[in-house]
Amino acid sequence: MKTPAWRWLVAAATVIGGVLVAASPAWAHVDIDPSSVPKGATVVVGFRVPTEEPAASTVRLDVQFPLDHPFANVLVEAKSGWTFTTQSAPLAKPITTDDGTFTSAVTEVSWVATSGGIPPGGFDRFGVFATLPGNTTKLTFKAVQTYSDGTVVSWIELPAKGAPPPEHPAPVLTLTKPVPGS
Repeated sequence: MKTPAWRWLVAAATVIGGVLVAASPAWAHVDIDPSSVPKGATVVVGFRVPTEEPAASTVRLDVQFPLDHPFANVLVEAKSGWTFTTQSAPLAKPITTDDGTFTSAVTEVSWVATSGGIPPGGFDRFGVFATLPGNTTKLTFKAVQTYSDGTVVSWIELPAKGAPPPEHPAPVLTLTKPVPGS
């Protein structure tokens, strides 16, 4: 006995819908784009921020930069509808780069909406231009997202070996081998 084509379509749609629902938490977090770049590269990386609250907009993002592998200089991409501030701290040992010697490092960048923010169901990207450290394979950034209704979501959890993925993972940038000649 043949099954009508519409039953196959309903079954396929059900399977696809189930996969999308199961996968949606993986989409719903602050992450970094691109997710990997060469060590020591000077690049623009962006923090992608979705708004998951159904009745509130994202109005603030605070991103903490790693202190164990400091960033001597960070330029923040200007965004219409947002202001930004950077915080720095003195280094115990100065960093010398092609741009000179630095005695302080960027510890945090904060973006604050001046109008509207990121509406429910939307996302935005917040870019920084920086020379990445060349002495590690991963950089972890902790991000705190604030909504217009006062809700705060801290994307600061680190994965633990043998444990399920964290509910609120911190954005991680993987550093690959340097590009020859750079």
